[in-house]
Amino acid sequence: MKSRVFVLLTVLTSGAGFAAAPKAAWTDASLAPARRAALLNAQLTTDERLRMVHGVMALPFGNFKIPAEAIPAAGYVPGVPRLGIPALTESDASLGVTNPMRIRPGDGSTALPSGLALASSFNVGLAYASGAMIGSEARAKGFNVLLAGGSNLARDPRTGRNFEYLGEDSLLTGTLAGASIRGIQSNHIVSTIKHFALNDQETQRHSVNAKIDEAAFRESDLLAFELAIEGGRPGSVMCAYNLVEGAHACGSDFLLNKVLKRDWHYPGWVMSDWGAVYGVDYVAAGLDQQSGEQLDKQVWFDKPLRKAIEKGSIPAARLTDMTDRILTSLFANGVMDDPVDRKHGDSIDYAKNAAVAQSAEEEGIVLLQNRDRTLPLARNAKHILVVGGHADAGVLSGGGSSQVFERNTKPGSVIELGGGANEMASWRRMVFHGTSPVEAITKAAPGVEILFDDGRYPAAAAEKAEAADAVIVFATQWMAEGEDAPDLTLPNGQDDLIEQVAKANPKTVVVLETGGAVAMPWLSRTPAVLEAWYGGSRGGEAIANVLFGTVNPSGRLPVTFPRSIDQYPRPKIAGAGEPEGTPVDAAHPEGADVGYRRFAQTGETPLFPFGHGLSYTQFKYSNLEVTSNGATMRVSFDVTNVGDRAGRDAPQVYLTGIGTRRLKRLVGFSKLSLAPGATGRVSTGIDPRLLAHFDAQGGAWVVDAATYHVGVGGSSASLALDGSAKLRQQRIRP
Repeated sequence: MKSRVFVLLTVLTSGAGFAAAPKAAWTDASLAPARRAALLNAQLTTDERLRMVHGVMALPFGNFKIPAEAIPAAGYVPGVPRLGIPALTESDASLGVTNPMRIRPGDGSTALPSGLALASSFNVGLAYASGAMIGSEARAKGFNVLLAGGSNLARDPRTGRNFEYLGEDSLLTGTLAGASIRGIQSNHIVSTIKHFALNDQETQRHSVNAKIDEAAFRESDLLAFELAIEGGRPGSVMCAYNLVEGAHACGSDFLLNKVLKRDWHYPGWVMSDWGAVYGVDYVAAGLDQQSGEQLDKQVWFDKPLRKAIEKGSIPAARLTDMTDRILTSLFANGVMDDPVDRKHGDSIDYAKNAAVAQSAEEEGIVLLQNRDRTLPLARNAKHILVVGGHADAGVLSGGGSSQVFERNTKPGSVIELGGGANEMASWRRMVFHGTSPVEAITKAAPGVEILFDDGRYPAAAAEKAEAADAVIVFATQWMAEGEDAPDLTLPNGQDDLIEQVAKANPKTVVVLETGGAVAMPWLSRTPAVLEAWYGGSRGGEAIANVLFGTVNPSGRLPVTFPRSIDQYPRPKIAGAGEPEGTPVDAAHPEGADVGYRRFAQTGETPLFPFGHGLSYTQFKYSNLEVTSNGATMRVSFDVTNVGDRAGRDAPQVYLTGIGTRRLKRLVGFSKLSLAPGATGRVSTGIDPRLLAHFDAQGGAWVVDAATYHVGVGGSSASLALDGSAKLRQQRIRP
């Protein structure tokens, strides 16, 4: 009997006499993602499809209860377990994995510096590395969608979310955003790109109607998105709150169907921003998924969508297309084949990740001014006074949905601001990250007596400054989602503080921790100024390293610093002072000439130009060669470190003229490290779209037959070399 049982078990376990269950066709990894998606999509029922195209904000507010299987975070969309389709677990944002209002006790993450700090690095490799880092933390914590990829152009220095974005230039933004997205998705999760498009103010963000000529739109904001999508291939595009030419961005046939899906052939899915859907007709306009559905007046993409399909006002094929786009992205990014596992949260190497954040901040700090070689500071000074900016607590971060909390958020590093009447009122808190600058400075200069004054009383701080060998004033400007700054001043009387301290001690260094450009009425009194932005998890160490010369600063401004807001086309923000939700038009008369491009047209001189940034060494440019094959150009040149310190340079290539027409437009950039006396050769091809204008009627980029002039240098206002090449006329379809 025993032997018979053994034989029977052997037959059963070996499969002899039994046909193995066939593998589902969509599990074949050799097939293209689109093919796999189509095969799987064909198995879905209508009910399953409808469940995939809307999701909740997975946070407790009102009477809403978070689904038991969801991770408390930004969003949750159910999957289809019977077919192996995972739920979408979504977390904000571009600067690290967030924990909104610290709803997940003890769960902290590594905070990257602000997007403007990353943009200041002009370093594509660093953008990829920082994206890969936050993507790895998102995956380890159980998230398979990171709501990252902020790519809106900074058209106004007062905009509350500029710190999340990558500056005012299309090429810089598109290139770095694409690299960051690529890094995030290397972890087999999806990254979004957002907020599509022209989301350039927070004031009246749900009701402001951005007015812009299509050609100018294509040549500026849309080009930034186009380049980022080409370079990063994000799995999803998140549309914006604002209206564009009369239509809400999430219900804009022009943006979603015409530009994104038809012209750019985008294969992924479009998700709404949270609370940005106003009707089921958004499905016809190209929106594929309703996000944060509790924030909308209705769950439009469930029962109303079903009824619309039954009536025939929306074809059933459109719902199939929506889920097909979601599945295509999940296959393309490895989410289906390599699902996330929340159990790996303990495996995160936070020390290693913090080093990535520190590198990003060190390369992002911009030395704006350094008269008389005030910096680097001497380590043999007797005593240094540090003033203001809560520099004893940490480095400032920006507020809103991108707010990262670290694992060990220290007591005293969070200041609840309260107040505010808009939807982000409960998010209004100043959070200070990492090691405090005071502590980092003390470690960097162990033989120096470091004193700290909080700066609340400028006269008292000035009195202490008189006796110091050097003074470092930290000045902060907290910026946040949901609100714009009213002007360019430093808040809380900090301009007066700097003025008084600098008057008392001529060796005053100012370290700015801001969300963008600020005015500097005290600039003539302060020999050295650093723009440190928001420094992330190791911002204190990075700032100290630059102050004392352990790191040679190499950041370059990704935005223009104006002398006054009057140098910008909209001195008053559209809708400012009006009741929330007031419909208002925001004209964009500058068109494609954003930031430095407009300054080139008006001839006005800014406080600091786009691309500006000093170093503790000097670089020289030579041996320019401009070549052309008739269709496009290549620019090559040498960069030599002619100083006595190793350093990094960020040489920039600008289009300066077409025929007799003068203009200025970044068309290439690089980042290289050079030892003293060393020379590096830079060679960059130029995307023809950067040389072209867009023909909206004909739907194509047009390169005119002409001589194209280029300049090479250290900023948009400092070009050391110039050359030219001829191109033939050509039309390029998007």
